[in-house]
Amino acid sequence: MSESQNIEYKESWRDEYLKWICGFANAQGGTIFIGIDDSGNVVGVKDCKRLMEDIPNKIQAGLGIVADVNKKSKGGLDYIEIVVQPSNFPVSYHGEFHYRSGSTKQQLTGIALTEFLTRKTGLHWEDVTVDNIGVDDLDAESFKIFRREALRSNRMRPEDLEISNEELLKKLHLMADGKLKRSAILLFYNDPSILQNGSYVKIGKFGLGADLQYQDTIEQSLIQIADKVIDLIYLKYLKAKITYEHDRRVETYPFARDAIREAVYNALVHNVYMLGVPIQIRIEDEAIIISNECVLPEGWTAETFLKTHESNPYNPDIANVFYRAGYIENWGRGIEKICDACRELGSELPVYEVRGNTIRVHFKALKKALVDSGAAKDQNDTLDDTLELRILELIRKKEDIKQEELAEKLNVSVPTIKRAIKRLSVAGKIVRKGGKRFGYWEIIESTESDK
Repeated sequence: MSESQNIEYKESWRDEYLKWICGFANAQGGTIFIGIDDSGNVVGVKDCKRLMEDIPNKIQAGLGIVADVNKKSKGGLDYIEIVVQPSNFPVSYHGEFHYRSGSTKQQLTGIALTEFLTRKTGLHWEDVTVDNIGVDDLDAESFKIFRREALRSNRMRPEDLEISNEELLKKLHLMADGKLKRSAILLFYNDPSILQNGSYVKIGKFGLGADLQYQDTIEQSLIQIADKVIDLIYLKYLKAKITYEHDRRVETYPFARDAIREAVYNALVHNVYMLGVPIQIRIEDEAIIISNECVLPEGWTAETFLKTHESNPYNPDIANVFYRAGYIENWGRGIEKICDACRELGSELPVYEVRGNTIRVHFKALKKALVDSGAAKDQNDTLDDTLELRILELIRKKEDIKQEELAEKLNVSVPTIKRAIKRLSVAGKIVRKGGKRFGYWEIIESTESDK
């Protein structure tokens, strides 16, 4: 029997053949024979017993499906039969969607991928309901943050927020048939990777080329990520150039905060989470690159983003929650706001790049705002590149902030925070007012005579 739409021969097993299994599952199903050459002759496989254990485990772990793996023999030679049933839902291999067409395997991208997903499900992966997670399993802090931000943005009325979590989720269209949608898990569950690996944000500080200097991985609900990611970027990864106008301290960052904020939130909203690839934020001295997986509307290119366009979110339910919280606009004005913020700072406009399923936004630093790390500093110079500056920034925003909260936001230990607080106190930068429980920090601002 020769190879066909439903039959594939392989002389030996390689893990990359999971792609062929993925292709069969996404098409009409099929059978892969391991230990048979292209002419259909049995050549046998070595260590058949081990493969009979390894292959089913790799199929389940890599594709999330179960296939029948059978041991066969002919002429004293053992070979393996892998029977793959067609899947009712799209199957991905490390974020790639493969499809069996004729006797070939094709990787689906762009419009072909969009059409395949719509044909296969009739809805987005994020819209499917789950059975093993209920409302009571969701993160209380995420609900608290959402209610606070939705009230602050005036995009929901107080009476619409003073309801139970379940009623709120229904109002936000995050439930169907009494069950939570996957979008609800992504937004309000503290570990959304339970649905799909890669449902998180990676931030890395890079030197030249592949020189990764330090990094953070934020693996929390999308609401928690939205609440802390921008502060983390600006307090830990970027340096502000400090100048003084009379006795007023002025801090200028090399990247427009509103632009970076909007770009990160756009990535969170439009990311295709079923592909299993984290949102990545690469930070260099003179550039920030934000990337996420995407399926663009038909006819869109990288150039489309910088033109006037309609709001067309890939994840409407997630976009609605972010809009209600005041994180994004809903009229396609996000990129316009990014460009306006860059112009206001005086920096170049961002560059959009589309590669396969990945969209990248490139920001260039404002040259005159870059801090010369090699410049000599005297005793009273700024604390722009130290932990103390980051602590001062957070205290300015919340004077009664606790040391444990500082440690969490800055991704350091509580003892490290305590030592930094002591240095700031000894240096006369801050003073504690009131007791430990109800007290607060007061920042002692420098004057002309201090400089």
